[in-house]
Amino acid sequence: MACVAGTENQRRTGVYALQTLAVAAGYYAAGRLGLLRNLTVEGAVFTPIWPPTGIAVAALLILGLRAWPGIALGSLLVIMHLTSLRPEVLGNLVGNTVAPICAYLMLRAVGFRTDLSRLRDGLALVFLGALTGMLISATVGVGMLVITDRLHGHDFWAVWLAWWVGDAMGVLIVTPLLLVLHAARWPPRLTRWQEATGLTLIICGTVVLVTHSSLSVLFLVYPLLIWTALRFQLAGSMLCALFTSVVATIAATEGAGPFHGLNHIEVMIKLQAFNGAMALTALLLSAVITEQHNTRRSVEQACQELVEVLEHLTAGNAPRGGPIRPNGEAEDGPRQHKPGP
Repeated sequence: MACVAGTENQRRTGVYALQTLAVAAGYYAAGRLGLLRNLTVEGAVFTPIWPPTGIAVAALLILGLRAWPGIALGSLLVIMHLTSLRPEVLGNLVGNTVAPICAYLMLRAVGFRTDLSRLRDGLALVFLGALTGMLISATVGVGMLVITDRLHGHDFWAVWLAWWVGDAMGVLIVTPLLLVLHAARWPPRLTRWQEATGLTLIICGTVVLVTHSSLSVLFLVYPLLIWTALRFQLAGSMLCALFTSVVATIAATEGAGPFHGLNHIEVMIKLQAFNGAMALTALLLSAVITEQHNTRRSVEQACQELVEVLEHLTAGNAPRGGPIRPNGEAEDGPRQHKPGP
């Protein structure tokens, strides 16, 4: 028995180590991807979308609090890629680790469901997981820049806003997509593959066109976003939102299309307003549609169960001799004669 228990403990330790390394690797890879495109605000470099925050929150929602060492290790690797390990860097490490943990604890406190099948789940992820939870990482990160004299105090709020929105966008776009992929059945059923293929081609062409056109036609993306939400729910809408955000970020960092001729502050405001509005539309609309579909299925199932119960009761109350006549006698049953006086 002791040998079996020891083997089981070793297996659990090995699984935990692999999970920690997987979370750290995902965090680091997402950080490297996020650093490919960045903007400068008041001399500070920031990323419009910081995917590692979405990785961290999703890992905590799937694995629980045991995922925090992987988040800390991944954050450390990203920081060491950017700069040398100094005492003030530990503040950023703590902020990047504590922020998703607080977001996870708040989501768990309100009964958050990872399938995002209710509108309240979408609202909780937006206001608690993204907007509230990422206040910690932005405040700590920008505060460390001010403390170390790498940023002037009067530039605090502009850089803080850019940092906060970038972290929040990572949660709004990446976390729902990872939760959907984790809960999806593999291999997926390709029941509407023709529609999905056609819609994908339309989205790719339209997004590239509107993000590189000199005309302000970014709003043309929203009908496609609504289409994907109606037909493919959260998976389709979040994939559309992620692709659109990436292409829009590339156009913004290159100063192309509707971002041409704008200064860094104007580019940041226009890009983040577009990405934020799109992510909110995709997430909340998909949650509402999924909730309505689940409600309809529940009603249909309840009606079916009620029909089965009524059929069972009717079959159980009917006399064995056949159908009941209006006078209360069975049609083919034995006749009962009353005894004479």
